[in-house]
Amino acid sequence: MKQRVLGDRTVSAIGLGGMPMSIEGRPDADRSIATIHAALDAGVTLIDTADAYHRDAGEVGHNEELIARALRSYGGDTSDVVVATKGGHLRPGDGRWTQNGRPDYLKEAARASATRLGVEAIDLYQFHRPDPQVPYADSVGALRDLLDEGVIVRAGISNASVEQIELADQILGGRLVSVQNEFSPRHRDSQAELEHCASRGIAFLPWSPLGGIGRSARLADDHAVFAAVAADRGVSVYQVTLAWELALAPQVIPIPGASRPASILDSVAAADLDLSDDEVRRLSSRQ
Repeated sequence: MKQRVLGDRTVSAIGLGGMPMSIEGRPDADRSIATIHAALDAGVTLIDTADAYHRDAGEVGHNEELIARALRSYGGDTSDVVVATKGGHLRPGDGRWTQNGRPDYLKEAARASATRLGVEAIDLYQFHRPDPQVPYADSVGALRDLLDEGVIVRAGISNASVEQIELADQILGGRLVSVQNEFSPRHRDSQAELEHCASRGIAFLPWSPLGGIGRSARLADDHAVFAAVAADRGVSVYQVTLAWELALAPQVIPIPGASRPASILDSVAAADLDLSDDEVRRLSSRQ
């Protein structure tokens, strides 16, 4: 597995997003654990989760506990696996996603996440989404305090603008290691944030990196090129999508969600798919 830099660590160029294993439509636990084990077998060393990845109101941290269980039951060495989790989002159980960016809440949530993950310090803790009711600097300040107290090893932010990236890194004293925003062929609104992270050497973790490409490639002209390149290469359109994102900057580390072993194994193969400059230009253009 090819590697990319995440702060002071190197991790697999393709990560695993845990959300599909715990929200609506989730599979049974055995299939989810088999998916995580398949990812580990394939060399994945970055697993992304959040305390809000659950379905029902009374099961906060469902995905964190699932990942911890999978790591405990894995037969191989997991010492090089980075588990990244997030705080600041809530799911009250009625399908909504709400925010709580209060510093005291984030500190409490981080400690609860560490307990569920069974770790003394969280590898990477990310502020999940800005709370319009709380000054952004106050929320990020909680991550700074968690770093200083040793509750977390690394700090990241999610769903952030360029201005928030700069503010966060300033508050963290230059210790911001990652930004996790939605980015895919269909959702390119974070292109500026991706490029900014690349210029600053900050890891950019696209969430939902596939963004419905399987369906969109058949329906939209600007996505049909992904299907055409996939057909030429004899690989899945999903592999082409992830390989394109990897080609955009060395700091990009996609974290495709998966709930079946076959899905993550197909995604992992994208790390070895080297696109030509012409293919990257074609895939990057908007019709």
